[in-house]
Amino acid sequence: MPDTKPANAPAPDITRKAVAEAVGTFILVFFAVGSAVFGIETMGKLGVAVAFGFVLLALAYSIGPVSGCHVNPAVTLGVLLRKGITIQEAVYYWVAQLVGAIVGAALLKLLVSSFGGATDETGALGTNNWGDSITAGGTFVLEVVMTFLLVFVVLLVTNRAAAPGFAGLAIGLVLTVIHVVGIPLDGTSVNPARSIGPALFNGGESLAHVWMFIVAPLIGGALAALAAPFFETATDRSEKDPTGADVPA
Repeated sequence: MPDTKPANAPAPDITRKAVAEAVGTFILVFFAVGSAVFGIETMGKLGVAVAFGFVLLALAYSIGPVSGCHVNPAVTLGVLLRKGITIQEAVYYWVAQLVGAIVGAALLKLLVSSFGGATDETGALGTNNWGDSITAGGTFVLEVVMTFLLVFVVLLVTNRAAAPGFAGLAIGLVLTVIHVVGIPLDGTSVNPARSIGPALFNGGESLAHVWMFIVAPLIGGALAALAAPFFETATDRSEKDPTGADVPA
């Protein structure tokens, strides 16, 4: 995600990064998944797709300078494989993302319970699944391809050689397009944390099938990390140290 902090700013420690990832993933689940839960019948699938893109766009510019704004275990895996973070940081990120997603989903569940009184317009707390619109095999291929696109774009546009200041816009737009394609088919995951949180509280078939929305996005993220180097320019490579990690600005 875009790095907009001043050149002399201190590097955030791992705790701040993890907190940023937890808060960011909470916001993504509560507001983006919440847009489907509370409004998919009124705003339509396109409105939900735009909500996902706009939320990620805002997060990219707000917490991007702190943690990189992964808010997605598949993105973290892609960055890890490209040696952009350490395995220790990745573990902190994954735990934080799951915590944020679970808290966000818990709040959604509270609002559609008798306590909150809101109507769940998805009927399933915005969970992902397959069925009438797509088979399990089709869902696997769809999620791998969509996550590949997301992580591929993230890895390339956040390179030092990319136009500064525009990475968040590209990432927000690609997430919107991905949701336009995926919502009518499986609800669109491309993010294991986003799927796990709501599935835990919806239970039933959603929880039984959540493995698909963990495995397929992680495979897509790994494939993107393998493909990204073939599309880097000489300038991109010169901006990295021998380990492949970004050189501090």
